[in-house]
Amino acid sequence: MPSRTTLPRPAPGQLKWWVVGTVGVLAGTALAIWFGLSATLGQASWQTLGYKVVSDQQVRVDWQVTRPGGAALTCTIEALARDFSPVGTARVTVAASPDETTNESALLRTTSRAVTGQVKTCS
Repeated sequence: MPSRTTLPRPAPGQLKWWVVGTVGVLAGTALAIWFGLSATLGQASWQTLGYKVVSDQQVRVDWQVTRPGGAALTCTIEALARDFSPVGTARVTVAASPDETTNESALLRTTSRAVTGQVKTCS
């Protein structure tokens, strides 16, 4: 007759603590998911599509912004030097639109030659 292996059982009186621990871990996971979703749903999001260094004093940044209900936003655009220090910053207003997602472009003046341009924030 083949032997049957059984899983070890918790010591007497310990089963309730295993149940409490499992329920606690599941509740904590659900709470973390809820906090993460509530912090991001309904918020504007953006993605830098590209940039072009026009000259030593200018850089063009192209980006896509998605906002709930097509509301107006203000985005902060930044041009960075080789050492990642900002050499130009601009606040650009994105007008309200019936479209939730739009492509935008901005030309920034810089104090010295930039090597990149990016969208820092939109709100």
